[in-house]
Amino acid sequence: MTRKQKRLAIIGGLSAVVLTAVVFIAIAMRGTASFFVVPSEIKSQNIAVDQAVRLGGIVKSDSWEQDGTSHNFLVTDCQVDIAVHFSGIVPDLFREGQEVIVEGAMTNEGLFEATNVLAKHDENYVPKEMVDKFEEQGLCPGHTDQASG
Repeated sequence: MTRKQKRLAIIGGLSAVVLTAVVFIAIAMRGTASFFVVPSEIKSQNIAVDQAVRLGGIVKSDSWEQDGTSHNFLVTDCQVDIAVHFSGIVPDLFREGQEVIVEGAMTNEGLFEATNVLAKHDENYVPKEMVDKFEEQGLCPGHTDQASG
């Protein structure tokens, strides 16, 4: 083998290893990927129990109950409310009437079991995904929790 052929063989071998690693990573991530939904979509689509999703909406006023690090509250899009349970410490900016994204999955009982709670970080920030979904579906004009269904 010439020097050029050896170099091409090494480059080809390394490329195959990198490509194989990328394929394995993509396969592994496919099963854990979560997508973004609003409460109306949880009710209208058949989202499987235990399927990882990110639920976005507004923490409904007068719905937050806290017992130590156990939190129960409603997430609304002004049409549908979803009951959420979270065990852990919520962010300092978490409060009723504010936008929130919770990561987790639906249970057989129709409760959303959250594994992570994300609250907006300032007065003007709302996640772009949530704004797009709310505008696309005509939900919560002005992003307030005025109504529920």
